[in-house]
Amino acid sequence: MAGPDRVAVPVALWRMLRAIVHVLHGMLVMTRFPALDAKARHQRIQWWSVGVLKSLGLALQVEGTLPRPGATLLVANHISWLDIVALHAATPQARFVSKADVLKWPLLGWLIQGAGTLFIERERKRDAVRVVHAMAEALRAGDTVAVFPEGTTGPGPELLPFHANLLQAAIATGTPVQPAALRYADAQRSFSPAVEFLGDTTLLQSLWRVASARGLRVHVRLLPPQGTEHADRRALAEHLRDQIAAQLVTPG
Repeated sequence: MAGPDRVAVPVALWRMLRAIVHVLHGMLVMTRFPALDAKARHQRIQWWSVGVLKSLGLALQVEGTLPRPGATLLVANHISWLDIVALHAATPQARFVSKADVLKWPLLGWLIQGAGTLFIERERKRDAVRVVHAMAEALRAGDTVAVFPEGTTGPGPELLPFHANLLQAAIATGTPVQPAALRYADAQRSFSPAVEFLGDTTLLQSLWRVASARGLRVHVRLLPPQGTEHADRRALAEHLRDQIAAQLVTPG
């Protein structure tokens, strides 16, 4: 049954079907990526990401300064698997650092890999060193790299501690860091529980909750980039966390 914060079951099912068809279409588009230049790939990544949000009933609102041309390390809070989709809708050039577990996700794992994602095995402490080197190479090449310093998804308004290790790639290459605050709201709340991806929640369960939500919106607020020269990575991590947390306290 539909409720004040949920749509009717047929509407949710229709959204799920549209999303699956759109993902399959994205897989077909991905087979052409080797023949496309960077601009064309970014256009298709943005098209696909915006389409996923629309098919699931999410409205997108982007505020702030988009990353400048050239290398940038984008740093965001982490709430849901939808975060990558939302940020790609705003910044399609971003290459994400993601835990290797997503490679096991049906359909989505292959698409995420095809978008140039760098994968980290968090169970292996030494793997972070390898990923930092890979990030540094990407930044030196002028790429935008995006990370979630919390390392895992949180409940939304309350941020987890930010891990500083991956920020070393920006410091070592003198790359600007740009914070991004993500927030999901619905028809009833400023922070919607429909997108929470915590504990033993499966991807399918999360997908159903999102498709069932009424009036779901994702806000992407891009804060001004800042320099990293001579920065201490732990102090930088705490500063970025404070900046993002301030945006969530006063979401607007």
